[in-house]
Amino acid sequence: MAPEVAKEDKAEAKPKTEKQTNCLACNKLIKKLKRYYRNGKLYCSKKCWRAFVSKSKAEATEEKKK
Repeated sequence: MAPEVAKEDKAEAKPKTEKQTNCLACNKLIKKLKRYYRNGKLYCSKKCWRAFVSKSKAEATEEKKK
């Protein structure tokens, strides 16, 4: 019984992290051969990364206006 309890404790200690499979800007599936990695996140292209950055900056300025 003791080994089973030890296995459960180890499983609870490490939460499983999900891998990012879709682009944050356009929500397309990211393929292994074609991906763009910036700031710890994956995008399908440089164009999508720039769109995501500009969108987030626009949202930040709107929040400051409120």
